Amino acid sequence: MGLSSVNWSQIQHVLLDMDGTVLDLAFDNHFWREVVPQRYAAQHGVSVEAARAELEPHFTQLRGRLEWYCLDHWSGITRLDLAAIKREVRHDIRLLSGSLDFLEAVRRSGKTLWLVTNAHVDSWVVKLDQTGLRHHFDAVICSHDFAAPKEQAEFWRRFVATHPFDPATALFVDDSLPVLRAARAFGIGCTIGVRCPDSRLPRPDLDELMAEFHAVDGLKDLLPIA
Repeated sequence: MGLSSVNWSQIQHVLLDMDGTVLDLAFDNHFWREVVPQRYAAQHGVSVEAARAELEPHFTQLRGRLEWYCLDHWSGITRLDLAAIKREVRHDIRLLSGSLDFLEAVRRSGKTLWLVTNAHVDSWVVKLDQTGLRHHFDAVICSHDFAAPKEQAEFWRRFVATHPFDPATALFVDDSLPVLRAARAFGIGCTIGVRCPDSRLPRPDLDELMAEFHAVDGLKDLLPIA
């Protein structure tokens, strides 16, 4: 599907993922791959390498589950105040290039604009406050409020039950393949993947993403909104 296939006249609702779509995933990748192991190592008196080895099985087991995104869960495992640490390093949070232009264009268009995120409340609040983006969205849809991550059909059913809309008239942009698949299966009319969610690292599953979905480098590639 080319960009000309996005028929804006049929889109009434714009649903955007946060990390890796609106915001640069480089922050989260650095936080979980560097900051958390370093703080864990200092807290528990082990090397950073040993900290990574201890934490990796937990990451692997929980991928795709709601706990994967829950700061409270990870704080319990690491015995670190991860919400406080995230606030401490919040100055490294960045928008992906073109995100602000896209958000402003959607607002001017009059279409509903929702942030749809798996991020824990202690994470998305810090990020939206730091970037000043909260007022751009009509609502923040958080999977923790529905007790199911975006990867699961139950999230989408509960989402629509709480915020009624016609999925066929919605555009959804996300960087996660499992999430995009779940949105498509639910009947979201237009699902688009992000090729470059992290400005510093290439995504390892790019070929798979592009084989299944129309993909753009970032939200700026979806402009103009006709």
